[in-house]
Amino acid sequence: MWRGREGTSPARSSAPPRVPTPSPRPAWELAGGREPIGSLQEHYYNLCKEKSKKINPFILHILQGVDEEIEQGLEGITLNVAGNNHLIPVERITGDDFWILSKVLEKNPYINGLDVRYNRLRDVGAYYAAKLLQKQYNLIYLNLMFNDIGPEGGDLIAKALYKNVTLKYLRMTGNKIENEGGMSFAAMLQINSYLEKLDLGDCDLGMQSVIAFATVLTQNQKIKGINLNRPILYGEQEESTVHLSHMLKENHCLVELHMSKHDMRNGGIKQLCGALYLNNSLRYLDVSCNKITRDGMVFLADVLKSNTTLEVIDLSFNRIETAGAKYLSETLTSHNRSLKALSVVSNSIEGEGLVALSQSVKTNLTLSNIYIWGNTFDEATCVAYSELIQMGYLKPDNTDVEPYVVDGHVYLAEVSNGLKRHYYWTPTYGQACIHSANAGFNLVPATSKTGVQEDPSLGNWRMFGFVSQPTANENVVV
Repeated sequence: MWRGREGTSPARSSAPPRVPTPSPRPAWELAGGREPIGSLQEHYYNLCKEKSKKINPFILHILQGVDEEIEQGLEGITLNVAGNNHLIPVERITGDDFWILSKVLEKNPYINGLDVRYNRLRDVGAYYAAKLLQKQYNLIYLNLMFNDIGPEGGDLIAKALYKNVTLKYLRMTGNKIENEGGMSFAAMLQINSYLEKLDLGDCDLGMQSVIAFATVLTQNQKIKGINLNRPILYGEQEESTVHLSHMLKENHCLVELHMSKHDMRNGGIKQLCGALYLNNSLRYLDVSCNKITRDGMVFLADVLKSNTTLEVIDLSFNRIETAGAKYLSETLTSHNRSLKALSVVSNSIEGEGLVALSQSVKTNLTLSNIYIWGNTFDEATCVAYSELIQMGYLKPDNTDVEPYVVDGHVYLAEVSNGLKRHYYWTPTYGQACIHSANAGFNLVPATSKTGVQEDPSLGNWRMFGFVSQPTANENVVV
């Protein structure tokens, strides 16, 4: 249990943590003479007493650290109260907890990001998150992933964004807002022209809402990145891919598109590639975890001969096999000079195809990142990638394999690098914001002027939450 600093209130046997002694040098003096807002920890404590709510010691501890940051004159802080931290005692935040926390943050000028992933906000907390978006004019990043928010809560948050002009990046990942909530967010994008990145992955979106997003994005020219991973689709017509392909023909603003788990087949990738001949803005395409085979690579290899904007392609967990790898290798060796990163993790590629891709890296100096783990490595493959690393063609941080030698034979071991290794989780120990584990979002930052990337903990935001400890979340696989 976390304890507050010593205060002046009388001691009681069951008293909650005490109010910290006011700093001898107020935060507002150190932050350029702004109007004093008082200690966040003290404000939270007093509000809990006033509203007769239980004090959450985890929140109190986090706010104590934020107060120290503010006293140092720091601004642009992202408040991190993720509920799956294993390094310190955590009492997960409920809707009532978030009500009090939102009151504390309403007019705070120093905090412009809030990360409350993996808590228990539910629709009650979504109501107060919507209220916060209407009253907090400094918030540019809000992460609500995996908080059991349903369609009603999603609708409330979407409507709160109708008039919001500050939020740049909203992450709703894993909240089952379903088709109803998805339609609310699509309607919001018709009105809001300030939001730059929206993550609705794993939200159980229906076909109707995916089509609505595709329609709205033909008009909305502000959104730079959108994640529509794993919608709930029925039928074999690949309608979601068809509609999003049509959108790409009209939209010349979108930089990042995630279409993982769309049940995409070769016909779908053909539709996408047809749109990419006309699109001149998309730089990051994620079509991982689909059903694309080697025949689909014929279309992708062909469009890469003329497309000069795509910089990152994620083909992980498809089945392009050796033949598909060869199609890509031929284009990357002889034609394309814009692609920077390619992931073919777990694609049933055998040695010949992997060696062909290694030759592309050696020839094409623009192709700096390649990820190949989960395929079939023979000795020629191990030697080829070992030589790439030793000769400096491929930096160790830019691939997910590392060579080692046993009894004179070269083998490859897996290392924790990739395009988005920390999308669902960050490591319990060690540095969480290393670029090598989240290369896709560092090569192609989807938002401008805010420093927002896929997650502030993965980028260059000032983030507070675990005092000077690394961000620590459990290994969550969804």
